[in-house]
Amino acid sequence: MYPSSALGEFLRSRRARVTPEALGLPEGVRHRRVPGLRREELAPLAGVSVGYYTRLEQGQSPNVSAEVLDAIARVLGLDDDELAHLHRLARAAASGPRRAAPERLRQGIRLMVESMTEVPAWAVGRRGDVLAWNRLAHALFAPHREFEGPELPNFVRMDFLDQEFTRGLYADWTRKARDDVAYLHGSLGRFPGDEGLTALVDELLELSPDFARLWTEHPVSNCASIARDHLHPEHGVLSLTAEFLRTPDDEGQGVTLFQPAPGSPSATRLRALAAELTRSAARP
Repeated sequence: MYPSSALGEFLRSRRARVTPEALGLPEGVRHRRVPGLRREELAPLAGVSVGYYTRLEQGQSPNVSAEVLDAIARVLGLDDDELAHLHRLARAAASGPRRAAPERLRQGIRLMVESMTEVPAWAVGRRGDVLAWNRLAHALFAPHREFEGPELPNFVRMDFLDQEFTRGLYADWTRKARDDVAYLHGSLGRFPGDEGLTALVDELLELSPDFARLWTEHPVSNCASIARDHLHPEHGVLSLTAEFLRTPDDEGQGVTLFQPAPGSPSATRLRALAAELTRSAARP
């Protein structure tokens, strides 16, 4: 996956969801070969020539200005997350791939995550690799895997390739899957030179039709705070908000805490699950 192609794919995906009528343009040809806004309709609204915009989508305009990107974003109706993603993709296309630093989790962060007993927590890398987790996170997100196994899972790979297990863990698996894809798109925009990330995307495109379909839609989210209903076979529905906290070195790693609303039924259920896991871990 090259940065220039990612930029073009993102712009095409956003053109596809905008109709000429929404921008006050004449309907034109009723049956279009592809849905959405055409390049020749978008370009003048953004104040650039059709040729320039075409070259931008093709990765041949490496020095595009922030003003032009902002103008294109306004025409396409991009939200704040999508606008930031557009700028990252454009910068990556201009500078070319750079080798990403190896994934190494600081020992202090690992110990912090593993010591938490009252809320699910894990540390994840830019590719979605779980770098550390606690027992609550394991019980909610990967009960079919060994907690102390030799290799921690990649949560994106697990959600798509272990669907016989993971679909039953979420009230809305499709939304969870879409958020997973948005996470990888965001990482690819920030770390286009990460060969492991590219290999993961290629693997999932080949093995998962669900991933391939969502990938072409190019969902984008900062994934900083997401509310989701989790399903546990014994404790029922746990409504938790995932708060993603980036590590200080900002190499794509972060710690996610999954918290219920204080005093809610989910908080009561989570306490019961935590107590159960603590008792189980204390048994010889």
